[in-house]
Amino acid sequence: MVDAKKEHEREELHRAIWAIADELRGSVDGWDFKSYVLGMMFYRYISENLTDYINKDEIEAGNEGFDYAMLSDEEAEVARDDMVRTKGFFILPSELFCNVRQRAKDDENLNMILEKVFYNIEDSAKGTESEDNFSGLFDDIDVNSNKLGGTVAKRNANLLKLIEGVANMKLGNYQDNTIDAFGDAYEYLMGMYASNAGKSGGEYYTPQEVSELLTRLAVVGKTEVNKVYDPACGSGSLLLKAAKILGKENVRQGFYGQEKNITTYNLCRINMFLHDIDYDKFDIAHEDTLIAPQHWDDEPFEVIVSNPPYSIKWEGDSNPVLINDERFSPAGVLAPKSKADLAFIMHSLAWLATNGTASIVCFPGIMYRGGAEKKIRKYLIDNNFIDCIIQLPSNLFFGTSIATCIMVLKKNKVDNKTLFIDASKEFVKVTNNNKLTDENIEHIVDQFTKREDIQYVSHLAPYDEIVENDYNLSVSTYVEAEDTREKIDIVKLNAEIKEIVAREQVLRDEIDKIIAEIEGQSNE
Repeated sequence: MVDAKKEHEREELHRAIWAIADELRGSVDGWDFKSYVLGMMFYRYISENLTDYINKDEIEAGNEGFDYAMLSDEEAEVARDDMVRTKGFFILPSELFCNVRQRAKDDENLNMILEKVFYNIEDSAKGTESEDNFSGLFDDIDVNSNKLGGTVAKRNANLLKLIEGVANMKLGNYQDNTIDAFGDAYEYLMGMYASNAGKSGGEYYTPQEVSELLTRLAVVGKTEVNKVYDPACGSGSLLLKAAKILGKENVRQGFYGQEKNITTYNLCRINMFLHDIDYDKFDIAHEDTLIAPQHWDDEPFEVIVSNPPYSIKWEGDSNPVLINDERFSPAGVLAPKSKADLAFIMHSLAWLATNGTASIVCFPGIMYRGGAEKKIRKYLIDNNFIDCIIQLPSNLFFGTSIATCIMVLKKNKVDNKTLFIDASKEFVKVTNNNKLTDENIEHIVDQFTKREDIQYVSHLAPYDEIVENDYNLSVSTYVEAEDTREKIDIVKLNAEIKEIVAREQVLRDEIDKIIAEIEGQSNE
């Protein structure tokens, strides 16, 4: 019954998002539209979150019928310091989403009002512990941008549609919702526009099913962990998947990530709030992880999950400092300047706790190419850090048909063997993409956990075998592909050919006779 209710709620939510998309189609570009919807949803969410929190407190204290949204700004000011301490931010009643919405249709200065509200929310966190988590959060919902309309009147008309659309989303009391409504809307929007989503520079949005598999591999055998980290966190889907699988209360010290793209970095922080992760339980940084890692004081991490950008350029050996960086120096060589993939792997390994697991999506080329990449693979295998390599099906990611792999790293392996799994057949076809089902994920995690040899599926390769194969880590080197071609009986085939040739000869003789008769008749 819960499942039917859940699906119904989800469908309603998706319909509401489509309705806004329909209203704004032609006015706002898809990718920008997503940022505006999410920004407005975030504004509604924190308004309701704060209101519910204060109301609950007051009602429990005997103040029945209390509603924070009905207070004057002067009366509300007394709560500011306490709210900033507990929630990380403060919103005056007049600036709550519900009250701004009420006045919006008659307000010809709507864009100015929203700009002021967003500034005040960010400003409320200034000089406090939560400042970093709120600073610049509304940058991508620029209410004065031409992206929203060429004139103030057009911008305000679109802002009104946006406010009404988000207000009409049936999110109910988010604590009572059977779905994580705000988070689900976020994921739906990301999926809607994933094909346009930052594909430049080798970045690809990670589908939910791949996130699920990656995270489940990293938390096998764990019910709680100290911290979860993603060095290329994008919009935070992998971090939040860990929160969902383990339960956010079982990630004791919180969620850490770093993202180079400013828009995606802002989305990631919004996403944390939309999934009800408190400001003091996450630390998302904006910088290039390879050149300027921001979490030296927070490592090591017990769970690392990541889908770093594939084969992007980086400074590599043109930066003389990097070869002495303690993250990269153990391998004695840096990843090539044109392909940073193994630099992300070395970074993750360096920051992995001794009892931890790192689960990373990889471009297949790093498994077999020579040069510096081979030397880094040699370092990883010689020191027994690679636990498992999994070959995934092709066409799982929006915008690329590449068949990727997963590399699982550990520092505390109990044997000196590496498991290779061929999961290339574990998918169902959905429209243009392949998709991992729950059953597919279950199979792969089960094979990963059992660590056994299964013909055509998995092979547990001892160290010597990998050395013999010249440190090639391609799954196809270790797991024989099943020959699904039809088996042919040569003797039977030869007999059939002989029979066809004999019949052909009979036909030729018949045709020759007919031609001879026709020629004879024409000569008479």
